[in-house]
Amino acid sequence: MEVILLKDVKGQGKKGEVIKVSDGYARNFLLPKGYAMEATEGGKKRIKEQNALLQKKRQTEEGIARKQAEKISALKVEFKVKSGENGKLFGSVTGKDISEALKKQHGIAVDKKKIVLSDPIRNIGEFQVEIKVYPDVSAQLAVVIKGE
Repeated sequence: MEVILLKDVKGQGKKGEVIKVSDGYARNFLLPKGYAMEATEGGKKRIKEQNALLQKKRQTEEGIARKQAEKISALKVEFKVKSGENGKLFGSVTGKDISEALKKQHGIAVDKKKIVLSDPIRNIGEFQVEIKVYPDVSAQLAVVIKGE
């Protein structure tokens, strides 16, 4: 039996896919739980239209994300932090600090979770920090840390 998945089903497929499953699995599990609906010609056509709209929306969002990534890559964020001998900072600069500074200095809001730092920055200098703007789009932000 062919069914259209209404939700992601582990081991079977993702939402919107048309899959072939056994009749018993479809009648006893997928259909009663609302995970799938029977694949009719009208249903298949509607799913194709929805997938086309989703693809177009993703392309638009990705285009906007690429523009934002270019803008972010051209920027530089500066910090003035107290430091000790040998350029070591008292404390550290984290993704949260970078997110707040980017908003304050350039007016661009980026979620702190999208800033990729393996470890917090603890030294004076210039660093390149990766920011994930969209799943396949990332930007390199220059972060300059000066000691006081």
